[in-house]
Amino acid sequence: MHRFSAISYKKVLVILRLTKIFKGTKDMDLIKVAQEAFKVESPEFPAFKSGDTITVAYRIKEGNKERIQLYRGVVIKIAGHGFKKMFTVRKMSDNIGVERIFPLDSPFIESITLNKVGKVRRAKLYYLRKLTGKKARIKEKRV
Repeated sequence: MHRFSAISYKKVLVILRLTKIFKGTKDMDLIKVAQEAFKVESPEFPAFKSGDTITVAYRIKEGNKERIQLYRGVVIKIAGHGFKKMFTVRKMSDNIGVERIFPLDSPFIESITLNKVGKVRRAKLYYLRKLTGKKARIKEKRV
C-alpha cells in the first residue's frame, strides 16, 4: 500500500480522488486506502478490564535522558475505542490517591503487565475515590 507521512488525512483523500490510479473507485474504497496508509502498528498488550491491577512501564524523557517508570495501580475505567482508547489507573502514594490516564496506543508505553484480576461488577470504579484503607480493596478473581 501507499505510505503518506507529512500529509494530512483529508489531503490524502483529495489526492487519491484526483489521481488516475484510483479513477472509477468509490469514496469508501478511497477512505480504506487512506486509513491503511496512516495505520500505525501498536504493540500487543494483555487484555485487562476495570478492577484489574496492572503495572504500566512508561518511558519518561527528562532533558536528554530517558528512563522507564513503573506505575502500578488499579484500572478504574477504560474509555474510547479504536486508536482513541484510554485507561485510567489509580494508585495510593503516601495515603494520597493518584490517578493517571494513559492512551492505549501511546508510543511511550513500553509494556503492560497484568498483576491481579479483580472481581468487580461495574465498568467505572469511581466509588474507589471515596474509600480508604481496607475498604478500598478489590477482591481477586480466582483463575
